[in-house]
Amino acid sequence: MTGSAQQVVVDRLRAAGCVFAEDEAALLIEAASGSELEALVARRVGGEPLEYVLGWAGFCGLRISVEAGVFVPRRRTEFLVEQALELAAPEAIVVDLCCGTAAVGAALLAARPGIELHVADIDPVAIRCARRNVEPEGHVHEGDLYEPLPASLRGRVDVLVVNAPYVPTDAIALMPPEARLYEAHSALDGGADGLDIQRRVAVEAPEWLAPGGHLLIETSVQQAPQTVEAFERAGLVARTAHSDEVEGTVVIGRR
Repeated sequence: MTGSAQQVVVDRLRAAGCVFAEDEAALLIEAASGSELEALVARRVGGEPLEYVLGWAGFCGLRISVEAGVFVPRRRTEFLVEQALELAAPEAIVVDLCCGTAAVGAALLAARPGIELHVADIDPVAIRCARRNVEPEGHVHEGDLYEPLPASLRGRVDVLVVNAPYVPTDAIALMPPEARLYEAHSALDGGADGLDIQRRVAVEAPEWLAPGGHLLIETSVQQAPQTVEAFERAGLVARTAHSDEVEGTVVIGRR
C-alpha cells in the first residue's frame, strides 16, 4: 500500500475518534488489503472494537483469539499474570476461573509450559475462544465457576487465578462504548457492589486449593478492602498488590 493510501486509512480512523489511528491503521493493513481492508476499516470506523475487527487481542506478548461479545483482555490484567507467576512452580496445578478467552491461562502456560492448566467459563462463545488459545496443552471446561472442574482437583490446586466481572451494575452505563455496547454484560456485571461473583469464588476456594495454595483475584483499588474481607471470611490469609504502571490491583489469598 502506498503512503498516501495508508494516510487515508489513518485519517478515517482519526476522524472517527481513534486515538491511536496510526497504530490501528498499520494493524488493519497487515490483516487485509483491497475490499477486505475496506470492510475492516468500515467496521472500526463504525465503533466496533479493534480486537473484534482483527480477531485477536495483544496480551503479555501473545495474540489472543477473540470473537464478538467476549471480554477483551485488558493490559491491567497482565499484572494478575505477573503476580501468579511469582507463586506458580514449574509443575504447578493452575486454574483460570471465569477465564473468558483464557488470556491469563494462555500467558501462564507460555511462561510455565510445565504447569497443568485448567480454564473454565460459563459463556459458550468465550469457551470457543479459550479452546483456540490454550488447547491442546490446557484443559477447557464449560460451566458455572467450580461446577465443571474435575473433582480430582479438589484440594490440589496450587494457583487459582480469577478475573471475575467486578463492575457494579449501575456503573456499566458509565463505561466506554466499546465495552458497554459490544462486550456481553455478563462479562462485566458484578452485581450491586461489583463483588457478587468474587464472594462466590472466595467462599469455595479453600475446598479446591492445596495446602499453601493461592487464590488471586483482580479487583479495583476501591473494592480491594471488601475483596480482602471476602477472602478472610473464607479463611484465607489475604494481602493486596497494586501496579501504578498498569493500574492493576490484585488481592492474593493463601490457604
